[in-house]
Amino acid sequence: MLTWVTETRTTTRVAVQGAIRRTLLAAAVTLSALWGTPQAGAAEPIRIGEVNSYSRLPAFTEPYRKGLLLAQEQINANGGVLGRPLEVITRDDGGKPGDAITAANELLSRDQVSLLMGTFFSHVGLAVADFAQQKKVLFLAAEPLTDALIWSQGNDYTFRLRPSVSMQAKMLAEQAAKLPAKRWATVAPNYEYGTSAVAAFKDALTALRPDIEWVGEQWPAQGNIDAAATVQALALVKPEALFNVTFGPDLTKFVREGSVRGLFDDLPVVSLLTGEPEYLDPLGAETPEGWIVTGYPWSQITTPEHQAFLQAYQAKYNDYPRVGSVVGYSAMMSAAAIIKKAGSTDTAALIAAAKGIDVATPFGPITFRAADHQSTLGAFVGKTAQKDGAGVMVDFSYRNGADYLPPPEQAAALRPR
Repeated sequence: MLTWVTETRTTTRVAVQGAIRRTLLAAAVTLSALWGTPQAGAAEPIRIGEVNSYSRLPAFTEPYRKGLLLAQEQINANGGVLGRPLEVITRDDGGKPGDAITAANELLSRDQVSLLMGTFFSHVGLAVADFAQQKKVLFLAAEPLTDALIWSQGNDYTFRLRPSVSMQAKMLAEQAAKLPAKRWATVAPNYEYGTSAVAAFKDALTALRPDIEWVGEQWPAQGNIDAAATVQALALVKPEALFNVTFGPDLTKFVREGSVRGLFDDLPVVSLLTGEPEYLDPLGAETPEGWIVTGYPWSQITTPEHQAFLQAYQAKYNDYPRVGSVVGYSAMMSAAAIIKKAGSTDTAALIAAAKGIDVATPFGPITFRAADHQSTLGAFVGKTAQKDGAGVMVDFSYRNGADYLPPPEQAAALRPR
């Protein structure tokens, strides 16, 4: 059976009580039609609190929600976990750390959730991770990419699913090092994710190519890029190659302006996340050719694990998955696996179970390392191209995240003592 409760910062979830039973009956019917409700006499659900930037970045978070819901449905259809259904209570943080903390606090105090999961932006993820440590509750960070989440600001309560900026930067640097270019410039959003991504790529590429010269940086405001000014500033430093970290609508504006002004003519570009459908699809016929990117060529992956996920996703939604879909699905499967291994919802037991746990995902099996709580989920690296007026990835291969992480003893040393 499937249980899903959706809330925003301004909504509340209340139990059916005598005086308001008639009022809530209509709401219950509506929710049943949308998500399904537990059958009479069903076991008390295990509640998971989920916080994410639904209103701020729907291109990623809506597919993420769909992937999470698909996994939840499959889990509950197979008896749930520990004989109990999983119930996810979601909140929208609006991309604001303060709102995320408020939501997380309400989920714990009012909704009595057993663990927290989700978040998208790195600075929001860091805020919730700190909150989890204060409140002594497990936090499964699905998307935030900053290295700080599991290293410099890591804590015993926080685990991260997606490959970090340093992991993906190393994947890209391997390809970037093969370019003859020596004069490099960077462009990235001016917040934790952008700054950490640029630092990681610089470190990774310089280690492979000590002859590299960094000639310019641009730091547009996240979600408010002045594309014309950014492109003009980059052109003035005359780079021989460019590392790009912009994403979402900022990426579309940057690509359009750079193409019009000729910035990308004969300029190799290495671009983090750009091959993901969430960001590649809006570019359409404007997709630049030959950029080296991390991404998700969903229609071309033929592994049994991915084919099973793809078929189930398309059967349920009549749509193709995005990276968010894989992340949401894998996060839910990870949470269920942790609870099952723990044998209870006690936080200490959950943490012990999460350390070193193996989880099946659409990209294959992964492990949450005990040393730093980082999963070994990898990413696809390839190049952008156009096909029938749409952006696609070509010449791609999957890079196992385990190959881009420091040895356990080195990773443990990076964490607070």
